Amino acid sequence: MTLGELFLKSMASGVITEQEIGWVAAQQSRFARHEEAIAIRLGRLLDEGQINLGCRLA
Repeated sequence: MTLGELFLKSMASGVITEQEIGWVAAQQSRFARHEEAIAIRLGRLLDEGQINLGCRLA
């Protein structure tokens, strides 16, 4: 999984899982500058309530 894929998946479903947030936190030291911007955007969307923390149903 890449951060871009995770971002698109979260935007499409409106949900991000705890495991995905954990992955972002664990990988953040390896992010390129554009990936850092995506991670910040994900955080802002969570803060605004546009993406919710939860589980995705198949």
